Amino acid sequence: MKKILIVGAGGQIGSELVPHLRSLYGNNNVVAADISVEKCKHLAEDGPFEELNVLDKDKYISIVRKYGIDSIFNLVALLSATGEKNPELAWNINIGALTNSLNIAKDNNCAVFTPSSIGAFGKDTPKDKTPQDTLQRSNTTIYGVCKVTGELLSDYYFNRFGVDTRSVRFPGLISYVTLPGGGTTDYAVEIYYDAIRKGTFTCNVKAGTYMDMMYMPDALRAVVELMEADPTKLKHRNSFNIAAMSFEPEQIAAEIRKHIPGFTMDYQIDPVKQAIADSWPNSMDDSCAHEEWGWKAEYNLQNMTTDMLVKVKEKFEAGLVK
Repeated sequence: MKKILIVGAGGQIGSELVPHLRSLYGNNNVVAADISVEKCKHLAEDGPFEELNVLDKDKYISIVRKYGIDSIFNLVALLSATGEKNPELAWNINIGALTNSLNIAKDNNCAVFTPSSIGAFGKDTPKDKTPQDTLQRSNTTIYGVCKVTGELLSDYYFNRFGVDTRSVRFPGLISYVTLPGGGTTDYAVEIYYDAIRKGTFTCNVKAGTYMDMMYMPDALRAVVELMEADPTKLKHRNSFNIAAMSFEPEQIAAEIRKHIPGFTMDYQIDPVKQAIADSWPNSMDDSCAHEEWGWKAEYNLQNMTTDMLVKVKEKFEAGLVK
């Protein structure tokens, strides 16, 4: 990777991936693009930024050619719970962005990274240590349908046109930098803020609901390691299971109590999010990522919680959140 374009740069992943990539490859070599500069001012201040609606193919092409882009990170997506409110919009945005990215990459000799998700699996997928290659036809969300479609479409462009497509299936991502944006796993971020803010939290998924999770520093590292991996060693491209930790709400609450002994939690279940969570795996088997490009997580529930509470408390003290 020498010249990188990140579309959807203002989202949860992009807002942290852009600075991370700029620290590795140089500010001027990582172009951030999003539909509006207003939510991305910090990205525009540190390096090149372009306003882009990724469904505008002509402008998209002009940006790729203007900067001599060789790697596209397509991060544009409506998330799981948000997508259920408007499935048609979710399909048009998620698949429209990917289709444009793949076609532009094909015509301009670019590699493409597109995140998939734990949401690519469905209610009939094996729940525990979900295999790399398994049933994905029982999906119950438009978000998941888009992710499965994206994996197949990316494989097609690799096999048919030789586009260097690569992807990981992210678990729920936990970060102190960007606030949640409508995902089913958002509770695992919100709980840290409420623990600091008021010492109590109302969880919207049931006790005993296990889901794979990952701390954002591991997620960012995974993206870079995969994109830098030797292509001759990649048997699976779209998309690799990657995992770090699997827990249910009572476990994360117990870990927080080690730092905030009086912390309490109750439940008010969101039926849409609960149904989505119930259709997802409890944990994924990421042995293929280990074997093919050396993936290994560094954060678990314990050291992530310690870091999250410190960082979230600093945000409150600095007046960045209320």
